[in-house]
Amino acid sequence: MTAPMSMTGFAGTGFATPLGQATIEIRSVNSRFLDLTLKFADDLRAFEPQVREAIGARLARGKVECRLSLQRSATGDSTRLNALAVSTLQRLGAEVQQALPHAAPLSVADVLAWPGVLETPTLDADALRTAVLAALEDSLNRLQESRTREGAALAAGLRGRCDAIDGIVGRLRERLPELRAAVERKLNERLNQVLGDSLSAASGLSRDDVAERIRQEVTLYGLRADVDEELSRLSTHVTEVRRVLDAGGAVGRRLDFLMQELNREANTLGSKATAIDLSQAAIELKLLIEQMREQVQNLE
Repeated sequence: MTAPMSMTGFAGTGFATPLGQATIEIRSVNSRFLDLTLKFADDLRAFEPQVREAIGARLARGKVECRLSLQRSATGDSTRLNALAVSTLQRLGAEVQQALPHAAPLSVADVLAWPGVLETPTLDADALRTAVLAALEDSLNRLQESRTREGAALAAGLRGRCDAIDGIVGRLRERLPELRAAVERKLNERLNQVLGDSLSAASGLSRDDVAERIRQEVTLYGLRADVDEELSRLSTHVTEVRRVLDAGGAVGRRLDFLMQELNREANTLGSKATAIDLSQAAIELKLLIEQMREQVQNLE
């Protein structure tokens, strides 16, 4: 598989054609699909289908603009005088002057406007097409090299943030028993203070029965607030992100889905937070995931 590629890049190539000097430029930015726009000089518009097909075969996603401009040669011999036609016109003009002495002689404009005096060499369409497609291939190669370099940088950034998420999850796992015990202890103390005496007096329950009921409620609350499952899923999704990056190819859509799943777990973790440590960890996770999501938007 190929390495992940960015959808952002630029490449340009100048080249000579039978019509003059031409330039082809290809620029791309991120897009959900391949959105291709061609802007060609009129003399080169006939090659749009071949160019569109060649770009579509190389690029899978991105908003791509391809410009093909032409600077016609000002000193070239693309148009020349037909010597035989000028000689014939000169002879005919002399005969007219002899027959009609008072007739006005032909002007330069009259001569140039005469059919057949100016001639344009037959354009070699095959040579022109070969030049255009060769320049396009060179530009596409450069564009892909640029997108590959940026893709490698984006992948490295994503892996670094995966490491950061793993670090947060690891720290939470180490502290989870301590945090859980602290929350249960505080909750147990508060329930005893608020409900202990009133519940015992109202229901006729003994202090031990009340304590057992409170313990059950604290345990139930602890189960509902437990984040071990969320931490496990965060680790699983991070592992999958690394696997997708290692596999390479067109990874953007798959990674975008994984970002949604990571964000879902971070939100759930935040909603279950029972200590300042968990709340801060959830915020850090969401920040990292948002940074990853922005980077993923640029991957093909």
